Amino acid sequence: MSTQGSVLRLPRPDGNTVAYAKIDGNAPTVVFLGGFRSDMTGTKAMALETWAHKRGQAYLRFDYFGHGQSSGRFEDGTIGRWLDDSLAAIDQLTAGRLVLVGSSMGGWLSLLAARVRPDRLAGLVLIAAAPDFTERMLLRGLSTEERERLQREGRLERPSQYSPEPSIFTWKLIQEGRNHLLLDKPLALPCPVRLLHGQSDPDVPWEYSLQIAQHLEAPEVITTFIKGGDHRLSTPADIARLLATVEELVR
Repeated sequence: MSTQGSVLRLPRPDGNTVAYAKIDGNAPTVVFLGGFRSDMTGTKAMALETWAHKRGQAYLRFDYFGHGQSSGRFEDGTIGRWLDDSLAAIDQLTAGRLVLVGSSMGGWLSLLAARVRPDRLAGLVLIAAAPDFTERMLLRGLSTEERERLQREGRLERPSQYSPEPSIFTWKLIQEGRNHLLLDKPLALPCPVRLLHGQSDPDVPWEYSLQIAQHLEAPEVITTFIKGGDHRLSTPADIARLLATVEELVR
């Protein structure tokens, strides 16, 4: 079994590296995909690692390009680039069946990865999933003035409630994101899907999970709403619910 918590690096063709940590263990491998500007040391990622370690379950967590301990500048990242990193990590660092656990933007990337690797899927857990957020939330949430500035200057800074540093959005992120939109057509998946969403989420409205569930064609789709739950769903009760959900799918 690999050492719990030791960070390794996966080389990418352009000379960048994806930081990751993995535990070898029983199949299926649980893979955690974090959110926009998040990293693999967050509460959910680490709770899953502790759980996997105790269970002897195979587990992988990693940082996308420009996130956490991976190389690259965050503002140079796009949905396509982060999807490429996710597929490289899945393809090169895991074998056999997978349960993908995607949080926020990681939910979008999990759905995209599931679409191109359906034969690998044993299950999908989506936490406050935000597919198409660049178009449906970010762009729609801008004023006309902000949108014009974003197009003119190529970038826009907005305050973040999760970090003292502002969030940086680029016009390239919006444009490239249009190549990966999911909610304009049904998405067929061969595995059970679980959606978890807090009803007091200030970032991704809880109704969004209803829209996702309606778009999915899967053997079983169960959506759970947590009254009072926020975007991160990282309280002890939230974590216990997440672990129970993942455990159900790996069984």
